[in-house]
Amino acid sequence: MSNPNVILLIADDLGYGDLSCYGGVGAPTPNIDALCEQGVRFADGYSTSAVCTPARYSVLTGEYPFRNPDTHILPGDAPCIIGKEQGTLPKIFQKAGYRTAAIGKWHLGLGSGDLDWNRPISHTPNDVGFDYSYIFPATNDRVPCVYVKDRLVENLDENDPIEVSYARECPYDDIPTSERNPELLRMRHSNGHNNSIVNDVGRIGFMRGGEKAVWRDEDLAERFLAEAEGFIKADPDKPFFLYYALHQPHVPRVPNERFAGKSGLGPRGDVIMEMDDCVGQLTAFLEKEGLLDNTILIFTSDNGPVLDDGYMDDAERRNTMMQHRPAGPLRGGKYSKFEGGARIPLILSWKSHTRPAVSHALVSQVDFAASFASMLGVDLGDWAPDSRNILDALLGESIQGRDEIFAEAVNKSHFLRRGKWTYMEPSAGPAHDYVTNTELGNSLDHQLYNMDYDIGQRTNVAELHPHLVEEMSARIAEIRASSRTR
Repeated sequence: MSNPNVILLIADDLGYGDLSCYGGVGAPTPNIDALCEQGVRFADGYSTSAVCTPARYSVLTGEYPFRNPDTHILPGDAPCIIGKEQGTLPKIFQKAGYRTAAIGKWHLGLGSGDLDWNRPISHTPNDVGFDYSYIFPATNDRVPCVYVKDRLVENLDENDPIEVSYARECPYDDIPTSERNPELLRMRHSNGHNNSIVNDVGRIGFMRGGEKAVWRDEDLAERFLAEAEGFIKADPDKPFFLYYALHQPHVPRVPNERFAGKSGLGPRGDVIMEMDDCVGQLTAFLEKEGLLDNTILIFTSDNGPVLDDGYMDDAERRNTMMQHRPAGPLRGGKYSKFEGGARIPLILSWKSHTRPAVSHALVSQVDFAASFASMLGVDLGDWAPDSRNILDALLGESIQGRDEIFAEAVNKSHFLRRGKWTYMEPSAGPAHDYVTNTELGNSLDHQLYNMDYDIGQRTNVAELHPHLVEEMSARIAEIRASSRTR
């Protein structure tokens, strides 16, 4: 098997039911659907977490998030949580002679503490396996709203230094905030997001200075796409691995003017159309460059969907009107222990190799590391301890994936999927988050669901199968007690 190029496209907060090819009736996604026409669509694909930082950590390290106590939703000025000596997915590709790049959303921290945005940054994606990086530091609703190219904020102005604070109260008297200056906003917040105003939108955290470096939300998609294409063209004779982290449909949803109002679902639908267009442009670019036949394209999402995640953009009303269910038939969504939190769209297309198929193999994003190491003949050693080689399943050559799925909710409680059964361990906390209108799955009772006939997890059959509850509960405890050694 020749060494193909690999592009991992990972969307942000895209649900199991958001794509047309997964039965979605909302924003059309013809370009992503087209990947299924020459690839494998997974019906049982999972991330390891119902929120982004832990899920992305697993993608890049092959480790379950619980192994690193810093895998929570990070502020925009957090230190990098992947160690410089740690094994990572891009390092696996580097060992096989690949060029590597990270482009798009990062949200795994930068620097080593006391980050100075006006100087070279000591701990970036370039220190964990990427030859090139062009990112924004955290999420598009968190400051600083700047691009970081390799180790420097792009368009720095020494006469206008950047200051960032995540203090409870604004430490800067000379900047507007959405709490003090709501008249400056074009999009109101529903919860939080009432700190600095950037591009007429309230954000989390406070930022002062760096006016020339601040990005415009409407330009993010095209900027990252241009960087992706530039990286690919830089050395077409050498195989490459590209981690292309799309920022859609995370809040704030501010589409480019070409897509504003086009979906009928409001800004969330518009940015999904924008995201789909990026996939189409990238695919067309690969075709034009003669690279598509030997490029593996993986499209997936970091976690499940959420409609109101802090801004009043009318997503809930419009989705109800269109009868669009972002999580499809699944219960819950982002933050949740129900399957809607971590069961996500996952498509793999390799034009010269894969055939159109729908696979029911159990697959997890944590397995990318071991699977690609196997494809490339790279010895993992003690890297990626939770990753399993399921390459044949990913390529559609086997219906056998991994034996079990292990994933967590935002509160770090876990669920285990094994065969047709999903078991959710007891956990304290509210059953429903009324801020985001999400069923969280918390209960002090054991929960067991038969996913063959109850994909919506409506009937808890734990009392009918005490042996399964005992067995699966013990397995969760065993995984959590295991060491990092493969």
